[in-house]
Amino acid sequence: MLIGYARVSTPDQALAVQEDALVQAGCEKLFRDVQSGRDTNRPGLQAALDYARSGDVLVVWKLDRLGRSMSHLIALVEDLRKREIGLRSLQERMDTTTAEGQLIFHLFAALAEFERGLIRERTMAGLASARARGRLGGRPRLLTDDQIRMATEMIRTGHMTMVDVARALHVSRQTVYRAVKAMQNAEEAQNNR
Repeated sequence: MLIGYARVSTPDQALAVQEDALVQAGCEKLFRDVQSGRDTNRPGLQAALDYARSGDVLVVWKLDRLGRSMSHLIALVEDLRKREIGLRSLQERMDTTTAEGQLIFHLFAALAEFERGLIRERTMAGLASARARGRLGGRPRLLTDDQIRMATEMIRTGHMTMVDVARALHVSRQTVYRAVKAMQNAEEAQNNR
């Protein structure tokens, strides 16, 4: 069975073009969403996926109507493959029920993985370059070493609770907890040498 899925991002956009193409392609059942593709909760898509059975083919007008990103699309196609459900895109002329369609989709997936690898490499090179110039990445610390030592001592001696220290230093209890724990771990490591 061919199951159609159509999506537009806003109510002022028309689903008619997609729906007409899906019906013309032979879809017996249509599911639709009127919301951004970035939304993770798309009831129409979920209903289509729940409705599909082994041997069915999910048909979309265009791949971007289905996936939020290439990685999301790859995960979705892999899930469909495991359930023995095909995917057909009318505009890209891709059909995962054919050998050619599987090849094209795997090429898309490989290119997406390659792009993620390049982004990761550039990010790591940028961080290494910044470290070499003496700059550290990440968020700046909220507490100085002196404040952490004082907080640790006040908590250790029982003069203040963790909540009291956090209020006094104008930070969250979690910030104090992490800082005190890190200092204690550093002291233990120093003592075990």
